[in-house]
Amino acid sequence: MCGIVGYVGNRDCTEVLMEGLSRLEYRGYDSAGIAVFEDQAIRVAKSKGRLADLQEKMKTEGVPKGHAGIGHTRWATHGEPSDRNSHPHGGGSVTIVHNGIIENYKRLKEFLLSKGIRFESDTDTEVVAQLLDYYYQKTPGNPVDAIIRTMQQLEGSYALGIIFADFPDMVFALRKESPLIVGVGENESFIASDVTAILRYTRKYFLLEPDEIAVLSRRETKIYDLHYRRIEKELKTADWDVSAAEKCGYEHFMLKEIHEQPTAVRTTITPRITEGMPDLTECGITPERLAAFRRIHVVACGTAMHAGMVGKYIIEKLAHVPVNVDIASEFRYREPLVGKGDLVIIISQSGETADSLAAMRLAKELGAETLAIVNAKGSSIAREADMLIYTHAGPEIAVASTKAYMVQIAVMYLLAFELAFAKGTITEEECRRLTALLQEVPEQIASLLEHKEMTQMIASELITADSLLYIGRGLDYALSMEGSLKLKEISYIHSESYAAGELKHGTISLITENMPVIAVATQRHLFDKTISNIKEVKARGAKVILVCHEGYTPEKDVADFCFPLPDFEDLLMPMLAVVPLQLIAYYTAVHKGTDVDKPRNLAKSVTVE
Repeated sequence: MCGIVGYVGNRDCTEVLMEGLSRLEYRGYDSAGIAVFEDQAIRVAKSKGRLADLQEKMKTEGVPKGHAGIGHTRWATHGEPSDRNSHPHGGGSVTIVHNGIIENYKRLKEFLLSKGIRFESDTDTEVVAQLLDYYYQKTPGNPVDAIIRTMQQLEGSYALGIIFADFPDMVFALRKESPLIVGVGENESFIASDVTAILRYTRKYFLLEPDEIAVLSRRETKIYDLHYRRIEKELKTADWDVSAAEKCGYEHFMLKEIHEQPTAVRTTITPRITEGMPDLTECGITPERLAAFRRIHVVACGTAMHAGMVGKYIIEKLAHVPVNVDIASEFRYREPLVGKGDLVIIISQSGETADSLAAMRLAKELGAETLAIVNAKGSSIAREADMLIYTHAGPEIAVASTKAYMVQIAVMYLLAFELAFAKGTITEEECRRLTALLQEVPEQIASLLEHKEMTQMIASELITADSLLYIGRGLDYALSMEGSLKLKEISYIHSESYAAGELKHGTISLITENMPVIAVATQRHLFDKTISNIKEVKARGAKVILVCHEGYTPEKDVADFCFPLPDFEDLLMPMLAVVPLQLIAYYTAVHKGTDVDKPRNLAKSVTVE
């Protein structure tokens, strides 16, 4: 999604804005721009492409100099990526940056055109800028009134950063669904889509709620509601510092975050284990409450949905409770059979994913209880869920999720253990045994990270491939979905995952000479069947990479390469087996020279449908 920053204070505004935007590059974007007050006038610099392109343009055209302004990285929705469609956009005396979608922009644009207003871009954002100016001209000198009147006309999900030509020492901000925070420093104030953008300057911030308006100056920040009533907000403190959002010697954020997984898992599960047993009471979850649920629905998008698939297998196996896993965008529109007595689990790293948030609201309307598993504190999903489990992954900067996925799975294991014990389907002894094994997982992950050479070698075999398959059975199939996604999203190699038993139902026709097939076989009760499926693709010329327990030496008719995993509990193997799959994807992308942390066309958090 797009990124917003804003600043007012005594620093060089352009430097602050560009620094903040660089911290938001991980969100995905195709153009960038800033607007800065310079000599009592608003000066705009913007460009299609990366921040580096904007910097080059400013070297030629001049760098804006001032102490207040707004900046933006845009991910195109309305209008192609171009200089003219890049943010900021102006309308008369108003200049804005905007995240989100204005659903009724066409009707508003027709209204403004009827008033003789002309447009310079194809964006819905310029419509907002022109509408703001239209109302401001009716009440000159009262920007908040113009903002309120504009918000009453807008439909959709959005966050705005605004500057008015008549107020050179102030920045205005508002939100409706799309996230936005207000940073508080010493004689300076900030706005940002994400706290990572301002950590270099402050860790203190306010979290704007929907339909709240912030008015920033050097000295103070005032927040109002839609009735122009002053709101007192709790000042929050970010619980990680700027070093957490830096590479710290790693070549890419993705590699750094893969190596942070042992710590992330340990930090996430340790506070939720008491005397050897899972304990989620701090999250509003008690054994009695869990025991009452008759069905579970897991709703998520992308990688989070894959974590839900692993959770489905674990919960059904241990607790004998039926679990449906839905892509959030499908759940919303298929009239789901959800109601009282059901638990709907929403998994989201950002806590702002638009489809997941809407799905949660629908579930609540239908009478189900909701549980959020999120990483971002104070996010919309976190605030609105009936129960909440925070994952303590810290910031995840790379677009391709790794440690967030790992901690989401860890939480699903804890939940499954406690649910199964509450339902009486496992004994306390078994629950303690499984919980103890989960506590060993961080050490097992750390050991796997010490053996990267084989994944680098495997990656070198994949870089010339046009397409490949991931196969597995049971938990291995659920895991293969994530392995396939990781490879395709950062290396741009076409990849699909299939249940190994489905090969003969059509997929095997895709196998050609030397086509790579990555087979995951960590479930002992399914091992022989998976090996039989692997032989089928090998016999048709596939180049097979096998990921399985150590100690197995494959015959030539089974695999060309074998990545051995520690001999560990089958049920917990997804947390180990995903590590080589992450590294294979990473090194394949590195060998191909793609932008690992910021893959094309992708955004970190999708806050529009």
